[in-house]
Amino acid sequence: MAFFLRAGLLFCVLLLRFTTTFAIKDPIVSGSVRDEHGAKVEFATVALHRAADSVVVKTEFSDESGTFRFDKLPAGEYFVSASQVGFERSQTARFAISSIDQTLAPIQLRPSQKMQLKEVTVQARKPLFEREIDRIVVNVEGSPLSAGATSLEVLSRAPGVTVDQNDNLALRGKQGVLVLIDGKRVPMTGTELGDMLRALPANSVEKIELITNPPAQYDAAGGAGIISIKLKKDGRQGTNGSANVSYGYGRYGKFSTGLSLNHRHKKLNLFGSYNHSDRNVYTQLDLHRNFYQNNQFAGSSDQANSGKTNYVTHTYRAGLDYSLSRRTLLGFVVNGLAMDAEAKLTNATRTFDEQNALQSDYQSANRRTLSIPNRALNVNFKHSFDSTGRSELTVDGDIAHYETHRLQTLATTFVLPVRTPTTLDGNLNGALDIRSGKADFTHTFSNKLRLDAGVKMSWVHSDNNVLFKNISEGISVIDTGKSNQFRYDENINALYVNLNKTFKKLTIQAGLRGEQTNVTGYQISGNTGFERNYFQLFPSIFFKQSVSKLHDLSLSLSRRIDRPTYNQLNPFRAYIDATTYFTGNPSLFPQSSYNIELTHTFRQKFVTSFIYTRTDQPIVDVIQPAPEGNRQAVSTFQNLTRSDYFGITLAVPVQPTSWWTIDNNVVAYYNRFIGNLAGTSINRGIPTYTLNSTSTFTLGRGWTADLSGRYQSRELYGFLDIRPLGQLNVAVQKSMWGKKGTLRMNVTDIFYTNPVHATAAYANYVERFNQRQDTRIATASFTYRFGSDTIAPSRRRTGGAEDEKRRAGGAS
Repeated sequence: MAFFLRAGLLFCVLLLRFTTTFAIKDPIVSGSVRDEHGAKVEFATVALHRAADSVVVKTEFSDESGTFRFDKLPAGEYFVSASQVGFERSQTARFAISSIDQTLAPIQLRPSQKMQLKEVTVQARKPLFEREIDRIVVNVEGSPLSAGATSLEVLSRAPGVTVDQNDNLALRGKQGVLVLIDGKRVPMTGTELGDMLRALPANSVEKIELITNPPAQYDAAGGAGIISIKLKKDGRQGTNGSANVSYGYGRYGKFSTGLSLNHRHKKLNLFGSYNHSDRNVYTQLDLHRNFYQNNQFAGSSDQANSGKTNYVTHTYRAGLDYSLSRRTLLGFVVNGLAMDAEAKLTNATRTFDEQNALQSDYQSANRRTLSIPNRALNVNFKHSFDSTGRSELTVDGDIAHYETHRLQTLATTFVLPVRTPTTLDGNLNGALDIRSGKADFTHTFSNKLRLDAGVKMSWVHSDNNVLFKNISEGISVIDTGKSNQFRYDENINALYVNLNKTFKKLTIQAGLRGEQTNVTGYQISGNTGFERNYFQLFPSIFFKQSVSKLHDLSLSLSRRIDRPTYNQLNPFRAYIDATTYFTGNPSLFPQSSYNIELTHTFRQKFVTSFIYTRTDQPIVDVIQPAPEGNRQAVSTFQNLTRSDYFGITLAVPVQPTSWWTIDNNVVAYYNRFIGNLAGTSINRGIPTYTLNSTSTFTLGRGWTADLSGRYQSRELYGFLDIRPLGQLNVAVQKSMWGKKGTLRMNVTDIFYTNPVHATAAYANYVERFNQRQDTRIATASFTYRFGSDTIAPSRRRTGGAEDEKRRAGGAS
């Protein structure tokens, strides 16, 4: 501990001492938009294009003074176009970007006669994928594939993102992903996170950012990277909004609708949104298990599970921004989610002895209800110390309350041998409270030196109480072996500093984050608990070298940590059927990872990355024999000893014609796991790859279309062997009524090739399972925008409780 403290202090002193040497201000391109008389043009649409193929790289709006700016730009050649209602589109000459800021000559717009374009063909919508220095941006808002979909479905189609059978998210084949929604962490992982993202309709999402090696400003969690979901914000002046409705059908129907309103006038901006969905989801799970004793076959079982789950969700968000002065902003945001789910599942199980003779035959009816009313409040403050905005302070305070109410009735009838029917009743009630505060300061000196620093404190209290009863012949008995109450308290205090500098064609960024963690957990049943207190340092460094006009190289290194989620530690049980249940593991330890990534960019668009990650004590989702025996299986989480990840990614965008753009992404990796579990040693991995290809067609007269395909080869993840899978999706979109109305239609997983087939193998147990869900869906949706069309710049809102909220839940 003392060594890390001394090392951290020394590192900070060195960084501060050499601030003038190691600081950066990202290259910025700025300019202004004027009319033919030289007057400013407010809220014009300004697009940055690659000169090589005219593809839009970024889009911004000119502000009240007619000025605009683009930052975080890779070296290369570009041009800028500007447009506004009532004017002809205009563009600049080609120019090159290196490491020096550029101010362009004013762009002059002339009154429109016929709005003709002759010099360049500009895309009618934002590109589906944008690549910035440290992230990939998926523009969900303009994609017809998002129609009627959930955020989880959109995520599952993003480049490098995979979702397994338990809704665990992985980025480029690595689990341990940090999920943010508008800068705030989602308080869940696994199935709880999946349910949350199913409750969030894709039509409320503007874009998704995939950040694989985040800097020190972010919490140290997220060894695999960050998935940041940005919700839509209406930036139009006056009073305006939008309404949407969609209906999809696969095995069952799926309905969603929503309304957003915004009023912006002078110093005040009021906003709010409400979304409602009623979705029915089909699930089929078939299991075959073989049991062994002393390397000898001891019997088997076959199970068939199927049923329907109905999700009814209400999500809301409301807030205001008020300008206390020209340099000071104050904001309030309240948001909530109320989801009620009811699952009706059936199970048929047959067991066989070592001679394959039938031993038992029984059936179960599993009815589960879930209610999760959640609410959160954010207060945010932003102050610029001068008119240039070179020195800024932002402060955020968050309070959040999350509840979980889960009822389960598992009724089992026996055919062979004949027994009295039994019923297992479960009642889980959980509460989670989060308080968090953070402050961030940034200052850019006159010599383009930039310093970022911040502090964050968070407090978490979690209390879960579960009661199980066995009912037989009308007699109810509390099951003390399954019932318990688990309490968890956590406090994390963090400091960070981040410094940046550009030397001609070389950019260096160095950061250090320190986090002090204090946790206690207590299980009332058995009077057992744990207490952990530790301080850790998380350095990060980034290099970017512009080799030539065609080639750029970058290198990033970082250390990160993934603490177990609160429900991953909670030993409560959730039964899938009479012989299968999920439980948390209070003995879990955090996993820490060391990441290195080398990236080559060619012609500003062809990107190749080489990645290595070593993870100590990786947390994996496992299925293994239950300690009770009797051929029961438990799904839980365990720490293995180590994992080594070697990966390569390729981004190959192609534009065969002016109306057809193809974005191809390849992720190939070898992930080796080392450890011992259930008497089984593991030291293995196989090469795996995923292919994503999305074609975007601009068809004219307001019509656009998307065609996307995805394929994942066989994968080994811990003890799980997953067979290949993939899907093909198609969508069309029509803009109408002066672009105020948008009609979208799509079909996902056309050939129904996305079911999961996998095997989990241990020394004394082998399980094969096939899982099918309602993924082949045809959907139609309509969105209507109303009110003013005058655009005003919007401000970014962030929160301070991101890390704690993600870990407020675990898989179940």
